[in-house]
Amino acid sequence: MATVTLWLITISSDQPIQDIATRLSAEGLTVREVLEEIGCITGAADDATAQRLKQVQGVLDVAPDVPMDLGPPGADETW
Repeated sequence: MATVTLWLITISSDQPIQDIATRLSAEGLTVREVLEEIGCITGAADDATAQRLKQVQGVLDVAPDVPMDLGPPGADETW
């Protein structure tokens, strides 16, 4: 069974973001968030699906969605 990973998809601004989200969903991405303000869509898919998503019209980049923790204010270390 394929491992499902969270992905961050950067999209072009020349098409409606909802149209691109629909195409990504049709290719197998489980869309989690559509972040229109920053031109990104997040979702879950296995690695093979993520490779296919790179070919979807309007997709500029597909990268793993890595959680970040800045820590509490005044902390010596972040990340």
